Amino acid sequence: MLIDDFSDLERTRYEKLLRMREEGIDPYPTRSSKNMTNAEAIRVFETAEANGETEVPNVILAGRLRAIRNMGKLCFAHIEDSTDKIQLFFRVNEIGEEKLAGFLRDFDLGDFIEASGNLTRTKRGEITLMVHNFAMLAKALFPLPADKDQVIDGETVRHSVLTDPETRYRQRYVDLAVNPDVRDIFISRAKIIDSMRAYLDSRGYLEVETPILQPIYGGAAAKPFTTYHNQLHQQLYLRISFELYLKRLIVGGLDRVYEIGRDFRNEGVSFKHNPEFTQLELYEAYTDYHGMMRIAEEMVSKAAFDLNGSYIFNYDGHEIDLTPPWKRLSIRQGLIDFAGIDIKDYPSVESLEALLEERQIDFKPGSPRGKLIGLLMEEYIEPRLIQPTFLCDYPRDISPLAKNIPGDPSTVERFEIFIGGVELGNAFTELNDPLEQEKRFLEMAKAYASDDEEQHPLDQDFLRALAYGMPPTGGMGIGVDRMVMMLTGKNTLREVILFPHLRKIED
Repeated sequence: MLIDDFSDLERTRYEKLLRMREEGIDPYPTRSSKNMTNAEAIRVFETAEANGETEVPNVILAGRLRAIRNMGKLCFAHIEDSTDKIQLFFRVNEIGEEKLAGFLRDFDLGDFIEASGNLTRTKRGEITLMVHNFAMLAKALFPLPADKDQVIDGETVRHSVLTDPETRYRQRYVDLAVNPDVRDIFISRAKIIDSMRAYLDSRGYLEVETPILQPIYGGAAAKPFTTYHNQLHQQLYLRISFELYLKRLIVGGLDRVYEIGRDFRNEGVSFKHNPEFTQLELYEAYTDYHGMMRIAEEMVSKAAFDLNGSYIFNYDGHEIDLTPPWKRLSIRQGLIDFAGIDIKDYPSVESLEALLEERQIDFKPGSPRGKLIGLLMEEYIEPRLIQPTFLCDYPRDISPLAKNIPGDPSTVERFEIFIGGVELGNAFTELNDPLEQEKRFLEMAKAYASDDEEQHPLDQDFLRALAYGMPPTGGMGIGVDRMVMMLTGKNTLREVILFPHLRKIED
C-alpha cells in the first residue's frame, strides 16, 4: 500500500485528509466551478481598471497552492495554474473564524484549491482575489520540493531544489510542477510543431496518418522493435520510418503529403538519440532534393522566427543564423576542404580501408565503400558544420531509396541537414524506378551482414506500388526532438521529451 511508506510529513497530510472526510468534506470532488484562468482574470481586471472600475465580482479561480502567509485574522496565499500565478486574500470578517481556521489547519502547499470572490488591487499594487468562499479540489499527500524565490535586478527568480536530472526525468510531473522554465520548453515545442504544420498546410500539403504497426519495416537504417499479433498469427514491427507508406500515397495521386508522428528504433540512448522519437516526413511530387532544400530552410527558419522573433539563436556556445539561403556542400568537397582527401582518388573498398588505417579511424572490415566514406564524414566534416548546411551527394550503396545523380552511378541526390554539428534531417530525390529499386534491395542483401542495421528488407508491396508509376518526387525527414533541442538551447533530447527512456532502477 502507498500509505505504508509514508514519511511523518506525508502521514500528517494523510491524517488531514481523513479528518476532512470525517467532517463530510470530499478532498477530491468531482467538479470545479472555475470560470476563468488566472491569466484571464488578470486581463479582465486590468481592462476593468482601465475603465475606472476598482473591483470585478463573481470570479472563480482554481490552481495549486504555492504560498501561504498567515497573519492572524488575515491570510494571503498564491495559487498557480498553467497560465499564471495570482494572490488570494482571506479575511476573517469575510469568511468567518471557523473557515479560516479550517483553511490554515487542513490546506498545505501543493494542494489544489478553488476560490471565489471579487478581484481588486491591493495597496502594494498586486491584483488579488478577495476570497468569499473556497473549497479543496485535490489534497496533495506528497509535498512538492521546496523552492526559493530571489529578487535579482528587480525581477523574481525562482530557484528550485529539484535540480538532479535523473530525478527530474523520472518524475517529470514534479519537474513540471516546480520548474516553470521546464513548462516553457514544452510550450515552445508545441509552437515549433504548429509553425511547421502551418507552413506545410499553406503550401497545399495534406497531413496524413500511416501505420505504426507494419508487417515489413523500412525507409531508414535502423533496427526495429518487434511484436506479435495473436489473432493474425503475424510478427509485426514498430515503424522506423513513414517513408514507404507516404510514397504509396504519392503513387495514389496525393501529390503533397506529410506526417508528424512517432518512430521507434531499437538503438542506443544518447544526448541525440531516444528509442521513441518524433519525426516530420514530407513528400512532394514533381520536385527533387533541391526543392526539399528550399522547403527545409524556409520551414525551419520560420519556426525559429515564430518562436523567438529572430533567425539567430544560441546553441552549444555558438551563435547560429538560420537566415536563408543555407550553405550547400558536397561530401567530396567537404573532405577536400577539411581533410585534404579527394574520394575520387580512392575508388575501391581496399583503398579506403588503407586510408582509414593510415588516419587511425576504426572500421569494420568488409564494409561497403559508402559506410567507409561515412566514417570519414563523421570524423572530418560533421563536427565542423555549425552554421546550417546541406551536406549533399551521398554514396549510392548507403542510400538505397535515392535517385542517382545523372551521369554518376556511384552517387545519389541526397542531403542531410547539419546545424550546430548535429544532423537534423535527411532528404532525397526519391528513386521511382521499380526495377532499379528491386536491384538496390537485392544488392544490399548481398553486401551487408545479416545483422547490419542498414540492411533493408525486400518490401514486395512497395515495389508493386512503384510499378504502378510514381512521378518524380522529393522527400524529407526532420527530427522534431532535435530541432526543439536546438531552438530552445538545450544540450540533450531528455530536456525536450516529456518522458524520455531511462535505464531501469535496480532494486
